[in-house]
Amino acid sequence: MANPTAAMLVIGDEILSGRTRDANMHHLAGKLSEVGIDLKEVRVVSDEADAIIAAVQALAKTYAHVFTSGGIGPTHDDITAECIAAAFDTPIDIRADARALLQAHYDRQSMELNAARLRMARIPDGARLIDNPVSIAPGFQLENVYVMAGVPSVFQAMVASVLPTLTGGAPLISTSTRIERGEGDIAGPLADLVAAHSNVSFGSYPYIKNGVYGANIVVRGADSQAVSDATQALIQAFSDAVR
Repeated sequence: MANPTAAMLVIGDEILSGRTRDANMHHLAGKLSEVGIDLKEVRVVSDEADAIIAAVQALAKTYAHVFTSGGIGPTHDDITAECIAAAFDTPIDIRADARALLQAHYDRQSMELNAARLRMARIPDGARLIDNPVSIAPGFQLENVYVMAGVPSVFQAMVASVLPTLTGGAPLISTSTRIERGEGDIAGPLADLVAAHSNVSFGSYPYIKNGVYGANIVVRGADSQAVSDATQALIQAFSDAVR
């Protein structure tokens, strides 16, 4: 039985401009692999409502789960919550349980729950809150879309809250073998290995180090024995070049 599928939507002009390096995709991909959910696509879109809505609608129809990061804070360009609501034609407003969480948090900090901070309590009707133990402001789940913060520490905490609620499949197992030959030299034998071991996948990742061309060959699969067999065949095929 095939593993459930997932996509990620990264939202923010700061990612597209290069001002901010996205770390959330790497974290999510690793965590989904551990529970047997296959991350199939990642999109990055700007802080534009039409782009966000279109991406959410397309991804939600295609994959079992969609994870978003970014755009649920207190500033004017944090429009993700409204866009998710619009994507599902769902009303959105300040919700009492989300407001109560924020009120208690800011009371403890002796800070005002002002209009800007209250924006973080906007939740679409029917959505389920996602716990945020780092900075309290919740994410939410609407249909098969999980809406989470862009700040890596908060995103990671929200992922930890969500994953136990999902049904996964077989965790992905992988090995990496370093071969000191250029990709052009290994392409033919590697193609033969791919054909002979169709129940795993092979990835070739080239490098140049100290003037030496090589490639790291990664074997991935859900069956540990199949991964082991394919890796041993790989090592045998390139025994004089494995490092």
